[in-house]
Amino acid sequence: MAAEATAAPKPTPPKLNPVRVPIVEETVAERTTDFREVLHAYSKEQAVLEAKRCIQCRRPWCVEACPITQDAREYIRLVAAGDFDGAARVTLRENPLATCLCKVCYHYCEDACVVKKKGVPIAIRHLKRAALDFGRSDLVYVPSKPKGQRVAVVGAGPAGMQAAWELAVRGYSVTVFEQEKRYGGLMQTIPAYRMTDADVETDRARYRDLDVTWVSGTKVGVDFPVDKLLKEDGYQAVFLSIGTPTHRTLGIPGEDLEGTIPALGFLKEVNQGHEVHVGKEVIVIGGGDVAMDSVRSALRKSHGGRVTLVYRRGRQEMPADPEEVHGAEQEGIRFLFQKAPLRILGNGHVEGLVVQAIELGPPDAGGRRSPVPVPGSEQTLPADTVIVAVGQKADLEGFDPSLDLKLTSQGWPEGKGKGFETGVPGIFAAGGRSVVYAMGTATEAADAIDAYLSAKRGEATGPRPDPFGGPGGFARPPGYTTPIRV
Repeated sequence: MAAEATAAPKPTPPKLNPVRVPIVEETVAERTTDFREVLHAYSKEQAVLEAKRCIQCRRPWCVEACPITQDAREYIRLVAAGDFDGAARVTLRENPLATCLCKVCYHYCEDACVVKKKGVPIAIRHLKRAALDFGRSDLVYVPSKPKGQRVAVVGAGPAGMQAAWELAVRGYSVTVFEQEKRYGGLMQTIPAYRMTDADVETDRARYRDLDVTWVSGTKVGVDFPVDKLLKEDGYQAVFLSIGTPTHRTLGIPGEDLEGTIPALGFLKEVNQGHEVHVGKEVIVIGGGDVAMDSVRSALRKSHGGRVTLVYRRGRQEMPADPEEVHGAEQEGIRFLFQKAPLRILGNGHVEGLVVQAIELGPPDAGGRRSPVPVPGSEQTLPADTVIVAVGQKADLEGFDPSLDLKLTSQGWPEGKGKGFETGVPGIFAAGGRSVVYAMGTATEAADAIDAYLSAKRGEATGPRPDPFGGPGGFARPPGYTTPIRV
């Protein structure tokens, strides 16, 4: 009787380690005196230990949660094996702004990490940084065979820079127009304790062999109309990534007093090293990421002053990144929740802020609880500086209504058509609520622009080629099923 075949043993899944290798932070006493970096990088040894916590899920949840489909699972595997050069290459293969994102990305990938169910998720963003710190990250992107078609990109924020990269590696000639003198868009408002202008330039340097021309100090729509790019300047397509560079106002009495400062302008001035004066009793109004950057920056500029955040909803309703909220709490920022500003007091200069208590009503259609004022609950908060961080909006001066742009709930304009095409054929527009989400929409728009221009050439489109000139093109990793978008 023949012996029965022995079944092959099933592979033993890796044991889940719920404890993250600690990320060292600069002490509060030291970091609040200047704009030094708060979060320290992993050492090589720490990075390998942390990467080995990854159980390499068959379904790459982390990749599905990434708006630019960054293959985090693969670069983590390479870090765990000590192959930092390989990890850096994988990181940069899909992410031209990796130096910036390894410091400021809101790591949606970590929210989707399976390890989070049992403990602390893998420090994916920090492992990206380790890949660039210890691997060969001075790689330069290589263009494909020239397509003979030109594309104009309006705005050099993360969406514009991503679109320029996507199109240039495909062989298009791209010109990026930026109204500011510096590139990076609203990344230029991110404080240096998180990211610096040098990080933007490190990423931009990898574009140097691509056919990308950078034009600063030019405001399309004001210096010349958008349609001139198509009708007179020889561009076959235009991508608008103008974002939300204009601040929203409170619309309350006293907002014109000296000492009332728009948050975006404040953060830009601080980032550019200009002398910025705030008082010893600073109030920041708002609950988003710009408000968090503002309170922490104001604390550093106040040299021992008191900084208070006033927000009309509760802690749970704050849209700001929890990591930044935690950092502000560590640094002693005072939070006043469910308080709405009524008027700013002062005689030529800010002297106080009158607020009113708010009750939160039932959730609206979007799940947010509507604020309801409490009669007779007014109080005056002392202040000599009020920073307004209640949102941003697009600057559409000079943009023709024929574009038929959609303004999202957070203010950025986008095209209503497939691939974010606007009402004018050949012009596309997109943006996003965070750096990586803006990059994700730009990728979708770039794919649509490629399809639009390929049809004009009578050719079929294909995946993005390897940006380093290797064989093959972009492909989602094995096991990928459905994008996770929140």
